[in-house]
Amino acid sequence: MPPGQGSLGAEADLAVVGAGAAGLYAALCGARVGARVALISATPLAQTASYWAQGGLAAAVGPDDSVELHLADTERAGRGAVRRSAAQTLVAEAPARLADLQSLGVRFDGDRVGKLELGLEGGHSVRRVVHAGGSATGRRMLRQLSALVVAQPRIAVLEGGGARVSALWMVDGHCAGVCLQDGRLVRAQAVILATGGDAALWSRTTNPPGSFGAGMLLARAAGAALADLELVQFHPTAVTGVPGREGFLITEAIRGEGATLRDSNGERFVDELAGRDEVARAIQVRMDQTASESVTLDMREIDPARFPNVFTALREAGVDPSRELVSVAPAAHYAIGGVLVDLYGRSTVPGLYAVGETSCTGLHGANRLASNSLSECFVFADRAAADALGGAAATVSAEAGQGHAALGAEIAAPSRQTRAAMWEHAGIARTREGLRQLLDCPDRIAALTARFALERKETRGVHQRLDFPATDPALEHRHLVIRDDDEPAWETWN
Repeated sequence: MPPGQGSLGAEADLAVVGAGAAGLYAALCGARVGARVALISATPLAQTASYWAQGGLAAAVGPDDSVELHLADTERAGRGAVRRSAAQTLVAEAPARLADLQSLGVRFDGDRVGKLELGLEGGHSVRRVVHAGGSATGRRMLRQLSALVVAQPRIAVLEGGGARVSALWMVDGHCAGVCLQDGRLVRAQAVILATGGDAALWSRTTNPPGSFGAGMLLARAAGAALADLELVQFHPTAVTGVPGREGFLITEAIRGEGATLRDSNGERFVDELAGRDEVARAIQVRMDQTASESVTLDMREIDPARFPNVFTALREAGVDPSRELVSVAPAAHYAIGGVLVDLYGRSTVPGLYAVGETSCTGLHGANRLASNSLSECFVFADRAAADALGGAAATVSAEAGQGHAALGAEIAAPSRQTRAAMWEHAGIARTREGLRQLLDCPDRIAALTARFALERKETRGVHQRLDFPATDPALEHRHLVIRDDDEPAWETWN
């Protein structure tokens, strides 16, 4: 049956799509102020991409840290493209969100007297990354938040394949709910998309298969603007050549504790704590120079107790990091671009919000500072939920018969051919000739990514063009956006 034309399903004050860190927290924030929340997830709770997050939450809480220093590191990592207002919001509010998570029962790593242990990661000038269970932060966090969601009577959880969102429900140009694949319609005063990014469009990725840009497709079909799709971060140290662990991410925090990168000759060749773009690019260059498919990560001096899930996963796959080097290479990891939103998560469509990796606030510029992403999830989920329930959305009528489903490109996982083509032509190093081969790709987000990448005729942060190897000063703080049509246009953000 057509989307939205089956059983009415449910009504809520707020519909949250996606049950990763941003979605769970947005639902809890809404429920805590008395709202009825529908949390919709195509996968069971605690099985989203956030579950696999090994990084931590960046917040200026250390004695030698400050919000000003966190801001400076964020802007430095963003390579002249960070939207300062978004970064200021993040660094100012991250400590409060950290404290709130602690009050919700999330237990972060601490010393014997309970003082938070702060980790050091690439691009940070001081230790400011908080972890839970070493490199099991995502797992620990999502288990606790999922348990709180299930126990919260104001949150109705709709999960499983039938609960996959097929379209947004529109009433007089306002997003007033979601249509589910099984025909149900969930009406709401406002909708928050928290469906993750699109890094699974690449054949080599650290992401689960579902991260192929579904939220971006839903938003675009409803008329929402998208921004910076060409900016995709490649994580430097993803396992390669190990059956069963291909693409398994080895957290940057391990390099922060002293692990080193070595080429096929056993030589160190890069500052392991430089920005992710620098390290990933240096690895790729060294692999090309030595005709190798990987470099190695030397973790032999690292205490396995600090990162139990990494060491256990590798040992189960037949590699003992305490005794041997681990083969690693870059992999697509994080979508910097996404649904264009303001500092309250509001998209260009009334009633439609986006948070986390689905969104693009401009916070990350052209290269994300490590562990700012989890902080972003909580800071902007809180702001979006508060704004969505602030009263403006409630003025829209959502009575039956007045709305329609915003249908667009088919929301389906990319083919093997698409993923291979994205890796070949839209990987770390790109050219005009390669990107043009993606323009007719059947996957909508893949084709748009190529179109965006063709327009950015420079190398900046994560975006490397072999035919435009220099950074163009004229593109400082400039961002590509598609609004009413599919032609990306340059805009300046402050």
